[in-house]
Amino acid sequence: MKSIVFAVTNDLNYDQRMHRICNSLEKNGYKILLIGRKMPNSLPLQNKLYQQKRIKCIFNNSAFFYVEYNLKLFFFLLFLKTDCYCAIDLDTILPVWIVSIIKRKKRVYDAHELFTEQKEIITRPFIKKIWDAIEKVMVPKFKYGYTVNDFIKDELQKKYGVNYEIIRNLPLKNPPNSISKIQNSNFIIYQGAVNEGRCFETLIPAMQFVNTSLLICGEGNFLNQTKQLIQTYNLQNKIILKGWVMPEALTQLTPNAIVGITLFETTGLNQYQSLANRFFDYTMAGIPQVCVNFPQYKKINDEFNIALMIDATDIQTISNAINKLLTDKNLYNHLKNNCIKAKEILNWQIEEIKLINYWKNICI
Repeated sequence: MKSIVFAVTNDLNYDQRMHRICNSLEKNGYKILLIGRKMPNSLPLQNKLYQQKRIKCIFNNSAFFYVEYNLKLFFFLLFLKTDCYCAIDLDTILPVWIVSIIKRKKRVYDAHELFTEQKEIITRPFIKKIWDAIEKVMVPKFKYGYTVNDFIKDELQKKYGVNYEIIRNLPLKNPPNSISKIQNSNFIIYQGAVNEGRCFETLIPAMQFVNTSLLICGEGNFLNQTKQLIQTYNLQNKIILKGWVMPEALTQLTPNAIVGITLFETTGLNQYQSLANRFFDYTMAGIPQVCVNFPQYKKINDEFNIALMIDATDIQTISNAINKLLTDKNLYNHLKNNCIKAKEILNWQIEEIKLINYWKNICI
């Protein structure tokens, strides 16, 4: 049985992409270990088919965290026996590369996003130079890899000559009648990281003009500013911060929402060319969404027509779009019916076939 170690820097309980990948590989005859980070408020790890390990750090922010985590990850990997290492994004790529060289094992790079084009990086020139340098040196050393959409694949190939596979962030297809319905549910949902570049500066005030509540399921580097915006606009009774919600609970909660939200600023290619998990999660849940009209989303929506696309993310445009979905029943039902059809195609059970075939070629 071939063994694979995956390394991330986040809390494992909420990483739905990695849970799907690791679970699929474990079920198909691989021995999987997923390594992540233990936060001060981390809940106990959930039981999974595969093994999990969390690394506890003294530092939880700034460059000190990345240095500490990478050092601890390096020494952990160094004394671990496995057939292949997989780095998830640039923040784990250095220790994975070094250990793979020392132990003469295969290595794979999973690019969840254009890491160096995140808003929190491109707005900090010195930090961006460091990550750009790491990417420029490291990515060409990873012959094998995969990413989430064709733009990132093409960008990495153009810059570094690598030819990566595409494994999209698609959700598991829910069995019929598997969702517990909440009576008289009437809320909008945002699920995912509460980070810079996700338009909370305009989404929060837009809720002043929407006659329903908003549930925000997630945390991130913009959480404190989001809390302040809610207070500034006196929306404490309309916007509910749920924090991180376990994936199993989220799959029960989301189908009870009436509208989903997928918004990004244009700052940075990572936002502009994103293809977020939530876009597909709302579709699987059978709910229409308000989505920014960026290329990767437009391409899918042109085929399936599952979202109301908007060209701007100002307060009025967002509130008008949400209200249109809430009041135009013909449009709403049309998009909802398309979601139900689309989830027969946009699901992990189909996407994982590509994943399994890919790893079969790596682990030979």
